[in-house]
Amino acid sequence: MEPLKSWRPGPAGGRGPVLVSVTDFTCAHASDLPRVYRAGLSLRRAWPGLEGAVGLWLWTKPLQLRSGSVSVWETPDDLHRFVAWPPHVAIMRRFRDRGAVRARTWTADAFDPAETWARAVRLLAQAGEPSQTAPR
Repeated sequence: MEPLKSWRPGPAGGRGPVLVSVTDFTCAHASDLPRVYRAGLSLRRAWPGLEGAVGLWLWTKPLQLRSGSVSVWETPDDLHRFVAWPPHVAIMRRFRDRGAVRARTWTADAFDPAETWARAVRLLAQAGEPSQTAPR
């Protein structure tokens, strides 16, 4: 089963090479999942103003206590700027002890929404594979 998802475009066109980041947060307690998802929605509202952001899917698998994002960026520097953005840092600090986060990235010559989403779903399905930490 695919996760529930929602797309939010960013200001960047994504016509050239892109960097894709897939994050997966598993809550330790079911009561945290709504708060984690609302925090993601607060970041999503700012998406149209984020430099280098092509777009974002938020996703959730509520029965597995998992949620996260598939974000598409023009460059690695754009993603790094977002990771260091104070609202993102504050959210990560607020929930860092409330579960486990995994992140994967890859580059593509061009943004193909269907292929990007399909690859992200395959990664998310690999729950038992060793994870990587979020890029810094």
